[in-house]
Amino acid sequence: MSQTNAPIGSADPNVGPGETSPEEDVVPTRWVSEAPARLRNNVNRSIRHAVGLTQEPPPRCDDPAEAYFALDSVARIVHGDLASMLVGGLGSLFFQMLHPHAMAGVAQHSRYQRDALGRLLQTANFIGDTTYGSKGRAYHSIERVLAVHEGVRGIADDGVAYYANDPHLLAWVHACEVSMFLRGYQRFGRHRLTKSEADQYVLEMAMLANDMGSADPPKSVAELDAALEGFRPELRLSAEGVVARDFVARGVVQGLHQRLAYWLIVQSSFDLMTPWARQLLGVPARGWRSRLIVRPATSGLCSLLRAFVPPAPKFNGRG
Repeated sequence: MSQTNAPIGSADPNVGPGETSPEEDVVPTRWVSEAPARLRNNVNRSIRHAVGLTQEPPPRCDDPAEAYFALDSVARIVHGDLASMLVGGLGSLFFQMLHPHAMAGVAQHSRYQRDALGRLLQTANFIGDTTYGSKGRAYHSIERVLAVHEGVRGIADDGVAYYANDPHLLAWVHACEVSMFLRGYQRFGRHRLTKSEADQYVLEMAMLANDMGSADPPKSVAELDAALEGFRPELRLSAEGVVARDFVARGVVQGLHQRLAYWLIVQSSFDLMTPWARQLLGVPARGWRSRLIVRPATSGLCSLLRAFVPPAPKFNGRG
C-alpha cells in the first residue's frame, strides 16, 4: 500500500497520542518570550500617537563632525526624555501665551484648535531635527520655520504690529521653551542635573537661538531667569490667551485614563512656572495638594511612561 504525506496542518504521524512535536512546543514558547516586547511596542505606539507623535522620529546623526549638537550635549539628555518633555512642553505653551503679540500670531495664523496634535508633531519634529539631526538637517528645519514665520504678521489687540521673526519676540519664545524644558527635566527627568549641566544646557540652546535670529539669548540659568523677568512689563493674558489657555488645559485626549494623565501633566506644567507667571495666567496655586498629590503622581506617571517610551540613547550612556 502506498504512503501519502500528511496535509499541511494535520497531525504528525510520528507523534503518539498525548505528545507534542518539537515544532508545536516552539510556538507557545516563542509567543511567551516575545509577548513583553510586543506589549511594550504596542503601548509605546499608543502613547506616542496620543501626544501627536504619529511619525517615526527624524533620523539620528551620531557623527561628531556632522551632528548639530554635540553627541554628549545636555540637550540630548533633556530633549530625549519624552515624559518630562511633555510637562515642560505644556509649560512652555502656557508661558508663551502671556505675551499678547506672540499670542496674537498664534491666534490669527495658527490652526491649533483644529489640529492640535498636528501642531505638536511639527514642534516635535523641529526639536528632533535640531537636537539629534545633522547640521544640514537642522539648518534646513530652521530655515523652514523662519520661512513660515515670514507670513505671520498682523496687529495685536493693543493696536501694535507684530512679526513672528522679530528678534525680540523670538527671544521671548526661546526663553519660555528653554526655561520650561529645563525645569521639566529637573523635576521629572531621569537623572539629576548638576548646576553646571543646567548652565551648559542654556549655553547649548543659545546656539540654536542665534541661528533662529533671536536677540542676545541667555547663556546661563541666571541669565535665563533675568531674561524672563525682563519681559514682565510686556506680559498680560489677552482675550485670545484666555481661549488658548482653556483649550490647552482641557486637551483633546480621549478616554478616562488618558484624561487623568493629561490633567496631571497640565497641573504639573503650571507648577513649573514662577508664581508671578501663574498669577498672570489666572491659575491659582494648589499648595499642599500639588506637593503631596500632583507632583508625586506625575513622577509616577513619568516613570511609567519612561518604561514604555525610554529616553533616547545617549553617547556616554546617560539618557
